[in-house]
Amino acid sequence: METVDGPEPALREDYPAQSRPTLDGVVIGVIMSFTETGMPLVAYPGNQSKTGIAANSTTVFNRDDVGCQVALLFECGDPQRPIVIGRLQHPEEIVKPKTKDTAVELDGERLEFTAEKEIVLRCGKASITLTREGKVLIKGIYTLSHSSGVNRIRGGSVQIN
Repeated sequence: METVDGPEPALREDYPAQSRPTLDGVVIGVIMSFTETGMPLVAYPGNQSKTGIAANSTTVFNRDDVGCQVALLFECGDPQRPIVIGRLQHPEEIVKPKTKDTAVELDGERLEFTAEKEIVLRCGKASITLTREGKVLIKGIYTLSHSSGVNRIRGGSVQIN
């Protein structure tokens, strides 16, 4: 059959025959495990595999995702060709950060971090640590203090080297 753009593309020979049952719409399945190459093995209602069927995926999963529910579609409706389109989110499973020990506040003009013990900003070999006792520790291979105005150093005592 000819189309406006040329001959109609041939269907893959391994697509399901019309006489085989097909699955249309989204099916809820579970990640059982992974293949050696990292493809998720999924199970869903009606499939006969005890270890799961290898599925293509639109997202990356890891070993921690074993047992989670996923949404599945099937290539050309073929029950042997599942495609994982995403993980189902359950509000009770979402881990909320602890607000007792730490807090972050952002209002568009100011960013404030609050913690009970200490706050550490780290990048490579450089760090800034703020402690509960009021210490400010600045560490790095090279430090520079630059000011276009007055650059003051004040303290109960000042030690240089």
